[in-house]
Amino acid sequence: MPLVHSEEQTLLREIARDFISEKSPTGELRRLRDEPDPIGFSKSLWKEMAELGWAGIPFAEEFGGADLGHTELGVVLQECGRTLTASPLLSTIALGGTAIDLGASEALRKEVLTGVCSGQRILAVAHQEQTRHAPYATETRATKTPSGYTIAGSKTFVLDGHVADQLLVVARTSGSSRDRNGLSLFLVDAETPGITRTRTLQVDGRNAARIEFRDVEVDGQRLLGEIDRGAEILDPVLDRATAGLCAEMLGGIEAAFEHTLNYLKVREQFGTVIGSFQALKHRAAELHVEIELSRSIVIEVQQAIDSGDEAVPELVSTAKARLSETAFLMGNEGVQMLGGIGMTDEEDIGLYLKRFRVQQFTFGDASFHRDRYANLRGY
Repeated sequence: MPLVHSEEQTLLREIARDFISEKSPTGELRRLRDEPDPIGFSKSLWKEMAELGWAGIPFAEEFGGADLGHTELGVVLQECGRTLTASPLLSTIALGGTAIDLGASEALRKEVLTGVCSGQRILAVAHQEQTRHAPYATETRATKTPSGYTIAGSKTFVLDGHVADQLLVVARTSGSSRDRNGLSLFLVDAETPGITRTRTLQVDGRNAARIEFRDVEVDGQRLLGEIDRGAEILDPVLDRATAGLCAEMLGGIEAAFEHTLNYLKVREQFGTVIGSFQALKHRAAELHVEIELSRSIVIEVQQAIDSGDEAVPELVSTAKARLSETAFLMGNEGVQMLGGIGMTDEEDIGLYLKRFRVQQFTFGDASFHRDRYANLRGY
């Protein structure tokens, strides 16, 4: 398929860009950070986004969704990335909603996704326990009881976990830590007795949470998929969420690059615009090439997800490795080319650099995905 957006997707991008630039400029992130806002995102903005249909983009019309695809979701996430918009799109739609859509029973899908599509229900996936991304390194246990299961353990880096209405919890029902087999997924109401949630602010000012589970009881009907085979759901969920994150990263990279170019065109040194200096031209040209490569792989992986391509896992790891490196380069070069002002909090380029640093490690950094790609290819 051509690595470009269709006419409809381009129109969606234009609508999203106009809406987000007006309703959620980078100044909104500063407000949420500096107040500090106890939620971490604007509920009124999220309601408007849901009314535009964005919360239901990849879900079926029977649940109130738009029945589109992850390419369209990526288009919106890319525009959110341009202004560093804080919203539950990644946690609730790309992660939690996708897990429900892929693994829940029909009754559970209707119950949960209807609320998700209307913007009235926030989801969070509690899967990570290590300081670095290791999807199978799970020691949280789910023990069988006469009425269901009891969950005990802890999770970290749960995106929007402190405000979620429901949690998708990855727990071990058999095997030992780091075994792919033996994982199971459960839908747990966030206010269930035994759950303690602690908000953690990341370096970029965005939301995550540490969550403790102390003998939390969950009904057996809240199991997603089959017992001990939760990785069969977790893997594609993380792939789709990672593809969405890559789209968000691309938007931020594009905006940071444009911001840097505009500065090079007006900043003068020795009576000359610094954008005319050959060394800076070369650095800007290198960034342009890296961004174009990143744009192509982001579109390719989104199209592959929507077409059901078997190569999705390999393409996701290729995209995340590429975007992580491009984001790292863009953040460093942006700050350096802006000079001393780039180090100040008043300058937006610093906000992008901090966001890039968090995104690089979310769902695995470049090293993780190179290793995963090699394993998928049989090396």
